Amino acid sequence: MVVNSNGVLKTWKALHGELKTPGWRSIDLFQAGTCLIKLARHSPSGHEAVLIGFANTKLAPTPLLPKGQGFRMERATLGETSGARQWLAIVKQPSGCIDLFAAVVADITALMAANGDCSEDLLHQRLMGRVRGWQEFMRKGQEGLSKEAEQGLIGELCFLNHLIESGMLTYSVVDGWKGPADGLHDFVVGMGSIEVKSTIGKEGFAVRIASLDQLDDSRSSPLYLAGVRLEISDRGRTLTRYVTDIRSTLEPDPAALALFEKALHDAGYLDMHSENYSRKFLPTELRILLVDSDFPRLIPFNTPPAICWAQYEIDLSLIATDTLALPEVLEKLGVI
Repeated sequence: MVVNSNGVLKTWKALHGELKTPGWRSIDLFQAGTCLIKLARHSPSGHEAVLIGFANTKLAPTPLLPKGQGFRMERATLGETSGARQWLAIVKQPSGCIDLFAAVVADITALMAANGDCSEDLLHQRLMGRVRGWQEFMRKGQEGLSKEAEQGLIGELCFLNHLIESGMLTYSVVDGWKGPADGLHDFVVGMGSIEVKSTIGKEGFAVRIASLDQLDDSRSSPLYLAGVRLEISDRGRTLTRYVTDIRSTLEPDPAALALFEKALHDAGYLDMHSENYSRKFLPTELRILLVDSDFPRLIPFNTPPAICWAQYEIDLSLIATDTLALPEVLEKLGVI
């Protein structure tokens, strides 16, 4: 069975009490494929946890498992009740909020139940992605993305779709998406890079450049700037719908899907915030320009040494350079 957070809290309360020897007091919830899920409390610490037993997947040692605010993940030993499974324990930290941790556990059990038909390795990947997502949620807070960050992520997802539709291998596309990991450029593709900027302005095509290094082609060459114009329209799609559609596209490639989920979490996107993203975005224009010595920009080479950092805007509509077709760009980069 899958329980809500109130059910999780009631089960932990029922498991209260010390054992004669240190260990886990647990109750089976359900089996998802070959994985077994239990709610548990540790004795004598009293720490609440959810335990997930894997029959086949090789698990990383505890020091390599994700840790964060509110809860931690560790390998667990259940003694005679372990069976042939290896066990992961997601355990509330002493300083963590019990109600929030119960919501985490309810969400994780729902994820496991919904993916019971998947292979155990894929189920493990999705579990790890969800755990990292919750930890990012606790690190960044509970508000979700700002409107500016929402728009920026939409622009990158639109361009990611364009790359897939242009014939690039899906894994290569997602593996090259570096923006969420604070990469200097949003996509590192083949022999060069592509920086993606979006605007919802109807006049001109103003985009914001984040630093003096961002359009410095001495760091990555060739370097392209892709401008995505978005319109707020009922004909468009919400951020959540973009994410859902790309997940469906990547479904046949579990490795690419796992990379995509990690990138989403790095970008600060979590499914639990989906109700916050009600705006619908419609892409109406894609403009790709080569960034070279003739391109108007501020870089360390042409900026006084005393200026060590700057942000600025460029109006792409005022640049008298031909817009490049994406297939042409990808051929230059050597990926199609």
